Amino acid sequence: MALNSRKLFIAALLLAGIGAFFALDLGRFLSLAFLKDSQSSFQAVFDQKPVWVTLVFFAVYVAVTGLSLPGAVIMTLAAGAGFGLVLGTVVVSFASTLGATMAMLAARYLLRDSIQARFGKRLDDINKGIAKEGAFYLFSLRLIPVVPFFALNLLMGLTRIRTWTYFWVSQLGMLAGTVVYVNAGTQIAKIDSLQSIASPALIGSFVLLGVLPLAVNKVLQFLKRRKVYARWASVRPASFDRNLIVIGAGAGGLVSAYIAAVVKAKVTLVEAHKMGGDCLNYGCVPSKALIRSAKLAHQMQHGASYGLSDSTPVFSFKAVMQRIAAVIRAVEPHDSIERYTGLGVEVLQGHARIVNPWTVEITLNEGGTQTLTTRSIVIAAGARPLVPPLPGLEEAGYVTSDTLWEAFAQLDEVPRRLVILGGGPIGCELAQALARLGSQVTQVEMAPRLMLREDVEVSELARQALAADGVSVLTGHKALRCETSGGVKTLVVEHGGSEQRLEFDQLICAVGRVARLEGYGLEELGIPVQRTVETNDYLQTIYPNIYAAGDVAGPYQLTHVAAHQAWYAAVNALFGEFRLFKADYSVIPWTTFIDPEVARVGLNEQEAREKNISFEVTRYGMDDLDRAIADGEARGFVKVLTVPGKDTILGVTIVGTHAGDLLAEYVLAMRHGLGLNKILSTIHTYPTLAEANKFAAGEWKRAHQPKRLLEWVRRYHDWKRG
Repeated sequence: MALNSRKLFIAALLLAGIGAFFALDLGRFLSLAFLKDSQSSFQAVFDQKPVWVTLVFFAVYVAVTGLSLPGAVIMTLAAGAGFGLVLGTVVVSFASTLGATMAMLAARYLLRDSIQARFGKRLDDINKGIAKEGAFYLFSLRLIPVVPFFALNLLMGLTRIRTWTYFWVSQLGMLAGTVVYVNAGTQIAKIDSLQSIASPALIGSFVLLGVLPLAVNKVLQFLKRRKVYARWASVRPASFDRNLIVIGAGAGGLVSAYIAAVVKAKVTLVEAHKMGGDCLNYGCVPSKALIRSAKLAHQMQHGASYGLSDSTPVFSFKAVMQRIAAVIRAVEPHDSIERYTGLGVEVLQGHARIVNPWTVEITLNEGGTQTLTTRSIVIAAGARPLVPPLPGLEEAGYVTSDTLWEAFAQLDEVPRRLVILGGGPIGCELAQALARLGSQVTQVEMAPRLMLREDVEVSELARQALAADGVSVLTGHKALRCETSGGVKTLVVEHGGSEQRLEFDQLICAVGRVARLEGYGLEELGIPVQRTVETNDYLQTIYPNIYAAGDVAGPYQLTHVAAHQAWYAAVNALFGEFRLFKADYSVIPWTTFIDPEVARVGLNEQEAREKNISFEVTRYGMDDLDRAIADGEARGFVKVLTVPGKDTILGVTIVGTHAGDLLAEYVLAMRHGLGLNKILSTIHTYPTLAEANKFAAGEWKRAHQPKRLLEWVRRYHDWKRG
């Protein structure tokens, strides 16, 4: 409250200063006619007290520019007329920069927090651009007189540009214009109007000068690229075998190769292991097949909920795993060598290593090597499960989300005692599914709750859902070591300062995934890597012809994001000399396929608070939805975050059956700027789960009724009844 009062006080002072300027008609002193008439008297006072006059003039100039008042041009001319070219330029240069900086800081203090809170997500890209190249853009705009300086001061105050950077760049950027106007002031008697100073030719020259820093920046980028390629100049091919080589045949690689083939480029796709990558063979496809079998077993056990009899499912776990393998085989043709060869893609099975920016050496699985030159490369090598460095883990044995399918396919029965390390989406999905099939599952998560990226209430619902299916969820527990004694395997965990021992038959590591970065020649080429391959906004590495997409590039480890990135990587790689496209992550959906599903797009409450973005929450409970009641799935909710007072969607979280499918309507709305009013006005089939989206929009509308108008409408109806 004190902070708001302080802001109001400062705003009141600024408004009072501006109001006084206009109320007292002080603008009459900042006219060309007044300047000419008072030149001789000004000169006389200056000759008597030069320091005092200079300081007063400096202070007035700072006040005029700091309050964004009209008259800075006249004062600049006055500086030339009264102080001469050299002193006038020094006084105006520092006074104008100081005033501009004060105006910028005032806008930042009074407005930035509220603007950031309301439009924070939209301003992210602007802030990133300012952080990266803000000095160049500010310098360019300062050189162009047609850009109002006061508007630039206020707008830059809303960004995160550093104050010192703003000061010195403004000082340099305004210097040329300052010299021109101060010099004109030395010839004040010859000036009839301000237009005679700022001729079209002069303005045009400044515009060209303003473009110069951007051009210089482009030249510097070009020179930087040349420097990167310099050590490889002697091996650059005169011609190329391929337009594009794609390393990795997961989602990112398959889409990249597909796009290249569609536009008739000559493309080679290299895969060392299985076509389809992690999603087809170890992730999305097998896990969803497992979840479906587990859900059916769960429904059989709870048949009474549907008017039937509860029954214990009788099944062979090996048969369940065989069904999963059959599902993979059924999907395989979509990602097969035959399909992509038919599309025009050359598919090579082997390990690729980048020898230089244009050459890839492939060690073929069938023996031998093949070396190809290419104009561009897309690295889509994917990621692998992270295995924590727990003492005794190797001796006790473990499986990961990649290896469990083959390992469990050998089992006749579901593992009796199962420990799962990790409380993220993968760990939660496997924990619930295997518990429903009969395993005694203990899930260990070091963080204080499951699915840490979601809101607290979502994490709690996930915990309750898993616990209801028999999963022992241990959050806040840190795995210390594994022990093996007499054939008994034990995981030792720590919680609250004391150790706890968990015996297990199988242990699944599901603590995350790390990008595959080794063995592709990245180190030899000097391509920076940390947790992922470092790329710019266009998915380029330090070599503009080498791109990365998918899990190996980050920031999301999602199949559909890999495919999304692949479009940008492939199009930029093939047509980047004409135009480069920035990868767009503004609307990214994802789903955790536990029961009930958890689906989200955009911001949730905890992210909005972390980013200091203002929001309203609209909530609709699935227990009110007719179809959910009929299906026995009346649990969960739709939660929509909107801009305060508007129907603009900031983010949506859905918990419930088929939440991932329901989310698609909101993804479409956010991608194309449609608000809740549009969803409310869309006809949804009755009875369907999709009606939940419309009812959520209806809840928002009800909370934003025009109450005063409706009161007058009520009076109208009362009058009509007599």
